[in-house]
Amino acid sequence: MAYPTVFFIIAIVLIAWLFLKSSKLSNALVKLYFVFSFGLSGPLFFMVFYSKSSGLVESYFMGSLFAVVAILFAVDIFRQKIVFHLVQANWQRWVTLILTLLVFCYPLFSIALGHYFPRILFPGTLPCPTTTIALVLLTTALPRVDKIIYFILLFFSILSAAFFDIPKYGVYEDGIMLGIGIYSLVMLVTHWRDKPTLSN
Repeated sequence: MAYPTVFFIIAIVLIAWLFLKSSKLSNALVKLYFVFSFGLSGPLFFMVFYSKSSGLVESYFMGSLFAVVAILFAVDIFRQKIVFHLVQANWQRWVTLILTLLVFCYPLFSIALGHYFPRILFPGTLPCPTTTIALVLLTTALPRVDKIIYFILLFFSILSAAFFDIPKYGVYEDGIMLGIGIYSLVMLVTHWRDKPTLSN
């Protein structure tokens, strides 16, 4: 229980710092957090736990996708293409804050639905809530995002939640991931033709 709790607290601290003051350091630390989170939770979950109920090919494919996401976040620490920040547009600022709070309530929803450790979903330690918080932050960086990261996370958030997590496994908490995945897709389409600038 200590491992997920520590990762959860670190996520809250880093994202609160990022929203209060977006800087190269806060951005780099959030990306480093995602490097460890996706690099550990993705391959570990899919190749060790998920493979017990699904085929090895599917499990290794999904685990590899999350490893790619971790590598691309690591590259962007130095590339600095993605710049997370709390956007100035009033409506999007409030949507971002509400969705972030919703993601951090993942463990509460798990408990309310009768799930207990190790089935409680914590951001940073399991793929679904980690994907969800990453997508929320990526919408704040549009259009300056790595589209490979964005597409992988969209693919997982929408298809996995809609066709597997909720109907097959009864992980109803992942309705959060599905909703944020759809929101992130709409935001990507909305900003698709925007020209990146240094300010965003």
